[in-house]
Amino acid sequence: YHSRPMLGSEYEQLGAFLETVAFAAAPTFLREVFEYDRTNVAFQSTVPHGLQSGERKSWFVLFQNVSGFFVHPVGLEVLVDHSSLDISQWAVSRVFYNGQYYRDMVQLESAYVQGRISVEKVRKAPWDGDFSSMKPRAPSAALFPLQFEPQGPRYSVRNNHVLFQAWSFAFGLSVSTGLRLFDIRHKGERVAYEISVQEALSVYGSNCPGGMSTRYMDGSFGLGRYTSPLVRGVDCPYSATYVDTPSLSGSLRPEKRKASICIFEQNLGSPLRRHYSNLQSLYYGGLVNSALVIRSIATVGNYDYVWDFIFYQNGAIEGKVQATGYPSSSFFHGDGLRYGNRLWEHTLGTIHTLSINYKVDLDVGGVKNSLVAHDMAFEMTRAPWNPEQQIERPRLTKKVLDTEDQAAFRLQSKMPRYIYFAANSKNKWGHQRGYRIQITSFAGDHIPEASSMERAISWARYQLAVTRHKEEEPTSTSIYNQNDPWTPTVAFADFINNETITNEDLVAWITAGFLHIPHSEDIPNTVTVGNSVGFLLRPYNYYDLDPSIYSHDGVFFTSKQDFTACEINPLACLPKTASCLPNFPPFTYDGFQNM
Repeated sequence: YHSRPMLGSEYEQLGAFLETVAFAAAPTFLREVFEYDRTNVAFQSTVPHGLQSGERKSWFVLFQNVSGFFVHPVGLEVLVDHSSLDISQWAVSRVFYNGQYYRDMVQLESAYVQGRISVEKVRKAPWDGDFSSMKPRAPSAALFPLQFEPQGPRYSVRNNHVLFQAWSFAFGLSVSTGLRLFDIRHKGERVAYEISVQEALSVYGSNCPGGMSTRYMDGSFGLGRYTSPLVRGVDCPYSATYVDTPSLSGSLRPEKRKASICIFEQNLGSPLRRHYSNLQSLYYGGLVNSALVIRSIATVGNYDYVWDFIFYQNGAIEGKVQATGYPSSSFFHGDGLRYGNRLWEHTLGTIHTLSINYKVDLDVGGVKNSLVAHDMAFEMTRAPWNPEQQIERPRLTKKVLDTEDQAAFRLQSKMPRYIYFAANSKNKWGHQRGYRIQITSFAGDHIPEASSMERAISWARYQLAVTRHKEEEPTSTSIYNQNDPWTPTVAFADFINNETITNEDLVAWITAGFLHIPHSEDIPNTVTVGNSVGFLLRPYNYYDLDPSIYSHDGVFFTSKQDFTACEINPLACLPKTASCLPNFPPFTYDGFQNM
């Protein structure tokens, strides 16, 4: 029971405890140092709750209660023991202020009254947060570019089923893990049974107790539960399709989350493929890179995660997350620069890793697959036409990965550059049909395996691990791992036990992430540019040729054709077919209702 996630009721009880019990023991200190009036401080609690199994103790870090409070620490942190089910037994276990530890609030008050405390007064911020305000510093000017569909959407959404050109899939939103897809098909053939987010992990460093003990496993809070309503024109294109989703969490009845998913086709402004020929024959051939995107955005505390799954016309699927929101911070003091950068007068942006885990249950040409690795090696050979000369040429290396141990690639280890799920069938050219896994990641180091809590997040040891599909291994983690990582309910490392994975139903577990060292440009908050990681699933000999050649969007004309004629070049029709702006629906937003 001690490992349960925190409910809103427990947070309310803890807030009341801090106000009526803990703070009541240090009235002079709070009044004179913080001008405390019961409304001007905000709390952020740390997880996991304690340092060993069975504990439920939380550091509460105090901030000024202003917009963007995450970057307004005031220097006071309070450790509360709330293990007992009897609230009257809750107690303050330790207090930290400006680099010094105290037994409790009584000792802090006594030391302050006696003049034995080094006080660092924080300038009172206005309600909008001043430097942390996201209010634009410039007036509106010319409107930014808009995207629209001249002849209406080329996709359809019916309940939770999406059709787009050769693609079809079902989508859902898990309370814990957020956006997930099922039964993904291309040209009518299943490519994947499930593609889903599993966890978002952040491991922080600091010279303050709250920061140094923080390991957020955001699935326990709820990546779906904290999916935020999407804003037209910013979070998604204005004319996207917005989908409401039901959610059952922390209440007896499901709630409707308005506009929590958006679906849209996006012209990426570049060619998917092209060639201009000025040798022999003169022609141009190309295809605009237009893809379908399904998106949700989760706001978990200070972080905002933009979750995308993207479907391309060549049969590729991309899973991507972009991180934004506010950086987490500690009060700047002492040797703080060992743990981050100073962002403002009293604000230390604390170093942390962010690791995202995905489950990718591919079914390539059927349920039974094998895992194959292709790479390269240079070989030295004598030029057959001139044996006195040596040529270094790259050659293809091939290996079938037979066991789960061989298919578990540690985070910073070298991994074959082409690794793919291979079907039992072959394409026209005699190659095993396959889907390649390509990971984009800039991950920081994993927590040392000697750590007592590492097994709870052992999925983060691996950039890729492929295991046999088992009904008893549906997820890589558990919501209960957050608050008792020392006795984890699910330990992913146990999934890997050297079983054979040749011609079996396989699952890929992918970890992508980055190291974030907050810097001054993270004020007022972090941008998505450069903070995007994920993976691609790409056809590898799956088809006999690129399936996008059958796209209706293709453009081709020769030097001898009239490329201004619509029947030759559809782009020539744009002045006629896209001459009118669409009727955009009025702007609405339900994000501040029923909070």
